[in-house]
Amino acid sequence: MDLDVTRFAVALVALTLVVVAVLTLARVRRRTDAVVAIGRSVVQLALVSLVIAWAFRHPAAAGALLAVMVVAAGVTSTRRIGLGRAVLPVALVAITAGAGVAVGVVLASGALPGGAETVVPFAAQVVGGAMTACSLAGERLRDDVADRWGEVEAGLAIGLTPRQSVAEFAERAVTRALTPALDQTRTAGIVTLPGAFVGLLLGGAEPAEAALVQTLVLAGLLAAESVTAVAVTQLLAGRLGATRPTPA
Repeated sequence: MDLDVTRFAVALVALTLVVVAVLTLARVRRRTDAVVAIGRSVVQLALVSLVIAWAFRHPAAAGALLAVMVVAAGVTSTRRIGLGRAVLPVALVAITAGAGVAVGVVLASGALPGGAETVVPFAAQVVGGAMTACSLAGERLRDDVADRWGEVEAGLAIGLTPRQSVAEFAERAVTRALTPALDQTRTAGIVTLPGAFVGLLLGGAEPAEAALVQTLVLAGLLAAESVTAVAVTQLLAGRLGATRPTPA
């Protein structure tokens, strides 16, 4: 596919202006965040495309690249959860567990070849999904515990452990964190055409083959996000049940 850089730039600027205009009219104070996010995505994707191309030529570097992605995902989720740097190990464990399970199952089954050209794109998508689940579950658990601290104290007063006193909130946090992944999986092909599917079609793959690969990606995302959301809420439950967190 030939890309006209000028037309691409015009479309990107126009979409950015739409975001800014809508947020300005709604008086939502996230305009700067939105503009910075779009700008960062352009720079980061341009740089990572070079790194990934290099990793494809040097398969031994694929592991290091994925490790960097996991660390970046952990830092991002830690900042989003907002409970301080001490949460970073929790986020890293949860994201690594989720992504590791999904990638491990797929590679062990032989559903995808084990080369860097397939492992890196699949694993990167899974890590991104796990990061989102970690952030959403952690945020929701923090806010629910902070907002309904009286219920937590009541549980502690009757002898429940801190973990037991926030168990109900942890279940709700996992449910909410998985909503985007569940909706994406349910509506694939009906409401949306996922990126991997479109990319394969543009690359010349047969529609049936593209559908199979995309289904595997969606299932992998859901598996990774399920493991990550449960892991982060369980790892944070004891801490949040012991000391009231500060709401965002």
